[in-house]
This record gives sequence, C-alpha cells and structure tokens, in this order.
Amino acid sequence: MKKYGNDKLLTFYKSIKGDIQLEYVEAGISAGFPSPADDFRNKRISLDEELVNDKRTTYYARVNGESMIGAGLDHDDLLVIDKKIPPKDGKIAVCYVDGEFTVKRLKITSECVYLMPANESYKPIKITEDKQLLVWGIVTYVIKKV
Repeated sequence: MKKYGNDKLLTFYKSIKGDIQLEYVEAGISAGFPSPADDFRNKRISLDEELVNDKRTTYYARVNGESMIGAGLDHDDLLVIDKKIPPKDGKIAVCYVDGEFTVKRLKITSECVYLMPANESYKPIKITEDKQLLVWGIVTYVIKKV
C-alpha cells in the first residue's frame, strides 16, 4: 500500500463560479449499443452550475490517501464540499479532528459518533469526549481523472 504522507491532510480550494459552458449530451452516453441519432442532441451546461449550489459555502479539496477507496474516493480525486448541508448518518464528510482534516463516512448512533473509513486497512475513529470534532462540510461530488 502506498503512503501519501499524512493521510488526514486535505488541500482546500475555494470555489469561484466561472462562465465556461461545455457541450453536454443530454440523452446520456450509451454503455450498451450506440444510438447514432442521439449523438446530435447537444446542449451546453456549466459545471459550476451543476456542482455548486452556493459558492459562499462550497469548497474543493483533493483527497490525500486511501482510507476511502471503497467509497470511490481515490488519492488525488477532487471533492466538492458543501458546508451548508447538515451532517447526517451515512454521509461522507470532511471533518476536523484534533487539529487535522480527514474525510470519512459519518456513523451517528444514539451513544457516539464514528468516522468510518472505506478501506479495511484503516480503523474507525471513535469520537470520545477527549476528542475535538468539527464536521466541516459534506461531500457532494467526486471528480476523477480517468
């Protein structure tokens, strides 16, 4: 397993809405048999409008590490994070724990909060009274290079 320095570190970027609009195939791209007639029904969309609900509360961050690979978050993926969305059980969140950022799935029980990795090589983080937790934002999208 590769180590990427401190896997709890994230690099944050503030979202800035732009005005770039790209071609969009509204009918979707067939993963089965191609449909040539649908290839010519294009619209234009802006990724900012698709990914950012509120630019004041939206941030981007790069994943550093492999603790969430089972949830589809790989090293160097770009996360779209909305600080306005309230934390809920099962959501993937960027959390600030004892002075470090980490991205994990929230497990909220009546007795405790856990930060759950999606990789068996990592252990859950149980939030006890001696830990400081701030749920910084909820991950809304993951952008990957292919």
